[in-house]
Amino acid sequence: MKIPYAALCVIMVVLLSEAHLTKAVTCSPQELSPCFAAFTSSSPPSSTCCSKLKAQKPCLCGYLKDPNFSQYINSAKAKKIASTCGVQFPNC
Repeated sequence: MKIPYAALCVIMVVLLSEAHLTKAVTCSPQELSPCFAAFTSSSPPSSTCCSKLKAQKPCLCGYLKDPNFSQYINSAKAKKIASTCGVQFPNC
């Protein structure tokens, strides 16, 4: 199964969203591009991927509500990456 690059980015953003913010975050699925390898293979997420996921946590609920990205963000693979990175999956 091939997953579009933008969809992967959105998935990663959604997985790391959190309700509270300490500073403004620009929601951009491209910020999650370091997670592409973990999403498309069996390799674990890199430290860069985890950092980007944590930074994009506030955006995840928005991505979950977007029909273009929700199927990817809600996937078991995306949830596993978030868990591995220590990011709680949002309950939107």
